[in-house]
Amino acid sequence: MYLADRSAPAEAQTAPARSRGRAPAVTSAVLALGTVSLITDISSEMVTAVLPLYLVAGLGLSPLGFGALDGVYNGVSAFVQLAGGHLADRVRNHKLIAGIGYGLSALCKPMLMFAHSLGPIGVVLALERTGKGLRTAPRDALISLSAPVESQGRAFGVHRAMDTTGALLGPIAAFLILSVATDGYDAVFGVSACVAALGVLVLVLFVPGPARVKKESRPPTGAAGERAPDPARGRQPRAGLREALALLRLPRLRALAVCAVLLGLTTVSDAFVYLLLQRRTGMSEQWFPLLPLGTAAVFLLLALPAGMLADRIGRRTVFLTGHALLLAAYGLLLWAPNWPGLPYLVLVLHGLFYAATDGVLPAAVAATVPEQLRATGLALVGTGQALARFGCSLAFGGAWTLWGPAPALAASAVGLLCCAVVAGFLLRPTAQQSPLPAPRTEESSPRS
Repeated sequence: MYLADRSAPAEAQTAPARSRGRAPAVTSAVLALGTVSLITDISSEMVTAVLPLYLVAGLGLSPLGFGALDGVYNGVSAFVQLAGGHLADRVRNHKLIAGIGYGLSALCKPMLMFAHSLGPIGVVLALERTGKGLRTAPRDALISLSAPVESQGRAFGVHRAMDTTGALLGPIAAFLILSVATDGYDAVFGVSACVAALGVLVLVLFVPGPARVKKESRPPTGAAGERAPDPARGRQPRAGLREALALLRLPRLRALAVCAVLLGLTTVSDAFVYLLLQRRTGMSEQWFPLLPLGTAAVFLLLALPAGMLADRIGRRTVFLTGHALLLAAYGLLLWAPNWPGLPYLVLVLHGLFYAATDGVLPAAVAATVPEQLRATGLALVGTGQALARFGCSLAFGGAWTLWGPAPALAASAVGLLCCAVVAGFLLRPTAQQSPLPAPRTEESSPRS
């Protein structure tokens, strides 16, 4: 069962009809956006890889203090994401708003070299997350507009795979810099700033605007040789606040938003997972920046297959399976014996979780909202999920400080199990909901 239904607006259901043409499976817009994300993620993950150790071991933050800072790091992005998505739909220029977001994040990277206490670091990270919040929904809207509904899992999978290539290379770069530089952390922050600036340049030069994106994603002719209709030429109302709020009347979008919030409340942040793994195994601090590589490598290899599988068997199944795999990783951290293969298995499960959820959720959301409100719909769900993870970071950091790491993780595991059961119920198939039609072949007959 797909995470989409017949209650979606007409504009969101036009893509299956286009499958009879020859629109490219992966457009140049997706590849260009993937390249920007690859470069930007190298920059971001260089910082992310060293930040937990820099703050906890270098500056002496407590787990509660780190949880608060990590929550701010994600919470600010959540609030801004909603504004960024609505603004992109309002001005009808997703590339412009995404570019502003990428640029702001790039400007914040060198500021970390001059911030050496909790207050300034919190401000810089909040500004950096503001940039991420501005760019996320417009970027995902451009991806969704560049592919028909029935193959958006593939499009998001390709993008996430390229994005994760950057996440794989970033920690390697941070590790190499720390091993050779005298002022290792400042050197990481400086190189990260230069790489981020390159990502902005690629966006400006190579990413097409929304009009060209939509044109590229549609075949030139219909099934009988006639010119395919272009919805972009029709009358589209300006995306106002009233139209944005009306999206919440879509039953499937509400269900997706509620599920994203529930599951986000029990999804422990990556930084805490790596800290837990490092403490559980007694790993040397020198190797800590390489822990994200395991997650990123699995994500990179399986993001596209997971997206294609979601297009084929249903996004609900793949999405819930991803959270089951995350629950298994929590169980290993809590109860598995301390054997040499434990870190590898935990990181594999962590990467599988992201491969099965990170691109599948926006693909499902994109199938339920019209094109002129695509970024707003993506932002609504993304904001709910990010705010929930903000709350989880605060709660987990407080629980770690009060009870210790094992009880805190056990509480998160129980919560995740309960929320996954509720999500499975909310996203169950109903009589009014049916799978998206499969692409037609010349021999197949039309569906009634």
